[in-house]
Amino acid sequence: MSSAAPPPDSVAFCAELVRSHDFPRYVATLFAPAAERRALLALYAFNVEIVRVRDQVSQPLPGEIRLQWWTDMLSGHVHGSAEGNPVAAELLRAIRDFDLPVEPLSLLADEHQFDLYNDPMPTMAALEGYLAATSSALFDLAARVLGPPSEAAEHLARHAGLAQGIVQIIANLPRDAAHRQLFLPQQVLASHSCSMEDVFAGKETPSLRAVLDQLAGESQRHVTTALSLLAQVPPSVRPAFLPLSHAQADLKRLSQPGRHPFTPHRPSRLRTLWTLWRASRSREFTK
Repeated sequence: MSSAAPPPDSVAFCAELVRSHDFPRYVATLFAPAAERRALLALYAFNVEIVRVRDQVSQPLPGEIRLQWWTDMLSGHVHGSAEGNPVAAELLRAIRDFDLPVEPLSLLADEHQFDLYNDPMPTMAALEGYLAATSSALFDLAARVLGPPSEAAEHLARHAGLAQGIVQIIANLPRDAAHRQLFLPQQVLASHSCSMEDVFAGKETPSLRAVLDQLAGESQRHVTTALSLLAQVPPSVRPAFLPLSHAQADLKRLSQPGRHPFTPHRPSRLRTLWTLWRASRSREFTK
């Protein structure tokens, strides 16, 4: 363990950032040991900072500069200000203490440059690549905090990230459409003769419903695969994958017949707590 620990308020800062902006992952850290919980909060706070760049800038260039700061920091090219940033300080500590690879963290920041532009997601393969570098990578890094790296954990992380990422795209459709941003792959839209302009206008059409049903089916397949793979990783590593249970519950609610796809999805925190607590005691996460 490193002897140069950041100020205690850095820990509280990261915890509050994650609690405010990524409550399911915050709850998942409560099922991890204290030392590992601190590192998990650092990872998740870093992810929050990267994801929030999109909403903090009005033009792409300032967003690119902010993302570049993080990649420079991870490559050791930022001095002084890194330790003064509570999230950066905690992330550097987690990297040192748990021997985390830097490349996936840098790639995660780079991949989110896509968020800064209104370029549509072209294909399902492109979407899967984006989610593998972001959502799946975060699951894999969390698993590395809780146990030694393994092919089983990496395989599980890929499916968990794809499942969760697709659910988030369906859930975020109202916000994305309002900003004329399209994470629904053009390839899938075209296959169902769904118009981009109808999506941006917030129109619920049979074509859009077919697109969302296809994506929901893809997500469910990844959920099923991920849950079947949990038994291949040690129980101590499984808390890293508890957010998958929240994604599964969200997918069920988002797929309810008659739900309008442009109605904002706001799950309650009490329900989130209940979902993750129940999952933590389930056979998949304990046996």
